[in-house]
Amino acid sequence: MTSKAEAPRRQLILACGALAREVNSVIAANHLHHVTVRCLPALLHNRPQEIPGAVRAAVRAVRDEYDDVLVGYADCGTGGELDKVLFEEGLQRLPGAHCYAFFSGVDAFERRAEEDMRAFFLTDFLVRQFETLVIEGLGIDRHPELRDMYFGNYEKVVYLAQTEDEDLKAKAEAAALRLGLAYAYRFVGLGELAPEIAAFADEPLGRLKRKRIGER
Repeated sequence: MTSKAEAPRRQLILACGALAREVNSVIAANHLHHVTVRCLPALLHNRPQEIPGAVRAAVRAVRDEYDDVLVGYADCGTGGELDKVLFEEGLQRLPGAHCYAFFSGVDAFERRAEEDMRAFFLTDFLVRQFETLVIEGLGIDRHPELRDMYFGNYEKVVYLAQTEDEDLKAKAEAAALRLGLAYAYRFVGLGELAPEIAAFADEPLGRLKRKRIGER
């Protein structure tokens, strides 16, 4: 940790907007007052091909303002393209293929891969934004026939909950019904998000030396 004689390092978490609430809760709970959070639009969730370029531009725009930057994304459907950007920029991201993995715990998520092969996942954020990101974002509100085109090969909705909230549970179950899918609930909390942020805030430079982009 930083000694009393030293000024705290200027640290930034550049995160997906879908993680804003959870990232800020970790920072508040751990009193990481020197860590700043900036978020890219959550709508990139539906356009993963745009994530690498958006991250690169955002990092370069603020790089001189911070000593350390953690990119608050997993691969998130970029097919390794985000890792290429992070390698070039010398930065680290969160572990796993997507937020469902690091919320569940990457190893635990992988163990259930066969069981969940045809699952559509929701997080707290996606439950709250289901209408905007899924129904409106995919055009299902305007063209109901798209529902079966998008979700016809899925079997169930799995709600990976960060909080135990009865209202969100009800909304998630309603979302599954609207998609015509079975429903499953799993409370996973923040998974690997909290320890990853704590490690970044505690020992960012050593951590970057120990780990290459994309490694756990």
